[in-house]
Amino acid sequence: MSIREWIAEFNENAILYPGYEDAILGVASRVGMKPVVAYDRRKCIEILMQDAMSYDDAEEAFERNTAGGWAGENTPVIMVLWADSREAWED
Repeated sequence: MSIREWIAEFNENAILYPGYEDAILGVASRVGMKPVVAYDRRKCIEILMQDAMSYDDAEEAFERNTAGGWAGENTPVIMVLWADSREAWED
C-alpha cells in the first residue's frame, strides 16, 4: 500500500504536497473536521535544502510557497516537533 492509499483511507480528499512525501508524519484529526496530512516542518525544510538552498532560503520558500497556503478544509497541518524545539534551546 502506498502512502497516498493509506491517507485516502482516512480522507480521500486530503491534500498532499508534492515532493514532501518523506516529511509525512501521519494523519491528524480534530473534532468535527476530516483528518488531514501532518508534515514535519524541519524535514520539509531539509528536503528543500537538498537542492543546494541555504537553511534561511529553504525556510522562506517553504513558508511562502507551501505552509502559507490555505486550500480549504483538506489543507495539511505543519508540525513543529517538541524534540526539535528542545534541541534549538539546548544549542
